[in-house]
Amino acid sequence: MTSGLLRRLAQLYIGLPLYGLSAGLLVRSRLGLDPWDVLHQGIARHTGIKIGTVLIIVGGLVLLAWIPLRQRPGLGTLSNLVLIGVALNISLTYIPSGGSLAVRVAEMLGGIGLCGVATGMYIGANFGPGPRDGLMTGLARRSGRSIRFTRTTIELTVLTSGWLLGGNVGIGTILFALLIGPLAQRLLPLFDTSARPTLGVTLEAVVGDRLPGGGVDNELAVTRASAGIDVKGTHPHAHLRPVLVPGEEMRPALAAEAFLKAAVRRTPATDVLIPGEHFEDGSVDPCLD
Repeated sequence: MTSGLLRRLAQLYIGLPLYGLSAGLLVRSRLGLDPWDVLHQGIARHTGIKIGTVLIIVGGLVLLAWIPLRQRPGLGTLSNLVLIGVALNISLTYIPSGGSLAVRVAEMLGGIGLCGVATGMYIGANFGPGPRDGLMTGLARRSGRSIRFTRTTIELTVLTSGWLLGGNVGIGTILFALLIGPLAQRLLPLFDTSARPTLGVTLEAVVGDRLPGGGVDNELAVTRASAGIDVKGTHPHAHLRPVLVPGEEMRPALAAEAFLKAAVRRTPATDVLIPGEHFEDGSVDPCLD
């Protein structure tokens, strides 16, 4: 099992229980829940079933709606279905209720902040969306509507239904709606396991490997800031040529595009041209122009 996979699994199975804990903090604050938990709480009050268990049941029903939408669940989908509800029930067993207003405000803010962290962790693990997120993306794809419109419609529907059933709507609901998006957007890059890693690259010359002066290596550092890639390596200089020749390969092949499109930084050397410098015959090497 690779370290990358271990990291993804760790993020998934830490992030989902943290999400359940964040929901528990919001429940105990009694200052308002997120739209789906307003619905879960409303159903729980009418059925006597624990709110975490209701969350699992509703998630299962939402997952059934994936079938006509032709959505495919992943490991993250199924784990999301179970672990958040279990963690929510456990957290409510240990988080005391009936605190002062200051404590409840702290629980509300802590719940929203922790939810942002948990969202970044489990989404960044890239094991598939949760049942409710998959419903949103599936409906948006099939209807041709935007994600924003689809999400707003779904959440207003479940919020209204939950409020009519007695779910807790308050300042926490409003703050959750305003803050969770920016929080997740800010934190997701910290946990995104799909980001391309730093690559170690060796450039292989097609002809020759030595300069007339005897030098053989010149360190290159290729940076493509927009993609967050830092590619570093060394290459032998081509025989009687100050720089790489056109058509020369760079290993691994996946880094070639990054190299050709990137700015080149290197240690100055008197016998190596800088990017765009002309040869004696007036031509410019296309690899570095």
